[in-house]
This record gives sequence, C-alpha cells and structure tokens, in this order.
Amino acid sequence: MPYSLPIKPGQKVRLADISPDAPKGMTKEEGLVKLEAYGKRLSELQERLFAAGTQGLLIVLQGRDTSGKDGAIRRMSGFLNVQSTRVVPFKAPSPIELDHDFLWRVHGYTPGRGEIAIFNRSHYEDVLAVRVHNLVPKSVWKRRYDHINAFESLLTDSDLLIVKFYLHITKEEQEA
Repeated sequence: MPYSLPIKPGQKVRLADISPDAPKGMTKEEGLVKLEAYGKRLSELQERLFAAGTQGLLIVLQGRDTSGKDGAIRRMSGFLNVQSTRVVPFKAPSPIELDHDFLWRVHGYTPGRGEIAIFNRSHYEDVLAVRVHNLVPKSVWKRRYDHINAFESLLTDSDLLIVKFYLHITKEEQEA
C-alpha cells in the first residue's frame, strides 16, 4: 500500500476500494526520521518560493473528523516560516458567509505569490457536507462542481499551485 495515491484529473475514485490501513514496512522511528528530512526540504522549498515571488502554494487538507488534519498541520507548520504561511480552518459558514456565493469566503484566504496557505477543510465542504446532510437541493450542489473547477482554474491561471490531500483512515482509527 503506497503512502500516497496520486489522482489524475477526471480519474474516478472510490474510497471503499482504497485501504485506509497504514502501509507496512516502516517503523514509527523511521517515519520520524523521514519526516525530519522532508521537513527540512519543505523549509528550503518555501524559502525559494518566497524569494522568487512568482507563484503561491495552496495546500488543501480534507478528511473525516479526527482523521489527523490538525496533527498534519502542526507537524508541517514546525518547518514553515510563519511570515509567509497562513493556516485557514473552514468551519460551518457564518450567517454573513451564507449571504454570499459559496466561494466568497474562500477566495480571500488564497495565498499570494511567494506565500503558502494551508486549508483545513475547504470549499469542497460546500459540495460534500451539503450533499451528505441534504442541506441544499441536488441541482445546487451539482452545479458547484463546475464552479469549483472554474475557481481552481482561475487560481492556477494566476500562478497558484494547488496540492490536495485526503487523509483516509479506518472508522476504528477515527473513533480511537
């Protein structure tokens, strides 16, 4: 089982077909050594990103409640310069946010050139949560997919790199 599973645009994915079990073959100690090495590399790359000032980086973390998003952000943040990094947690929309289009609350938090933003949850919630909890009609959430694609195209056309992660864990791990 790989540590990551790159997904290509348009590729169909069923989480039920992907094992959420931790990959075999690496001890926790080995993982911490790798984390330190990757963290140093991340720090170097952030410095280059900031110095070049030609593009930004948006890291999107999605996952079930208690899937490890906060822990991943804490570990990552330990290697990043806080002056050019912003962590944005997206909770349920506020009344003011609900008075606007669903992407309104997200756009202002996207990073500028030379910056990194880490989204803890994201605009995908406005498709996922509303669909699962039946908060808006299907005709509304279905159109949101196109809006999200157009929004992300706008961001990438503006020199923003978007990297998306879904933290996939077992129900038992979630409830532990």
